[in-house]
Amino acid sequence: QVQLVESGGGLVQPGGSLRLSCAVSGRTNSAYAMAWFRQAPGKLREFVAALNWSGRNKYYANAVRGRFSISRGNGENTVQLQMNSLKPEDTAVYFCAAGDLSTMATLGLGNYWGQGTQVTVSS
Repeated sequence: QVQLVESGGGLVQPGGSLRLSCAVSGRTNSAYAMAWFRQAPGKLREFVAALNWSGRNKYYANAVRGRFSISRGNGENTVQLQMNSLKPEDTAVYFCAAGDLSTMATLGLGNYWGQGTQVTVSS
């Protein structure tokens, strides 16, 4: 089992930045890829970014490429999502997930999920 806990959400003005963190516990020695998803009100959950277990290969949705950056923290116990140049359309609940990289990026299916953290971009 893997437990994921997100933090760092909040209210930010358009053009601002936020840094989300995902604390990973449990079977952290498993070679899971990590990903971030988001779900806006009335919309389906969508893929945002992912990185493989080594952290060297990273993938982004077109909507966030160039503005968001995913990375692993020291060791394997945290995954961050740095979000810059935020737009109102980035408003959503952001979820951390662990699982197979291809399955998460193409099908949106993860083995483990966090509870989510709210990000609101508004003036």
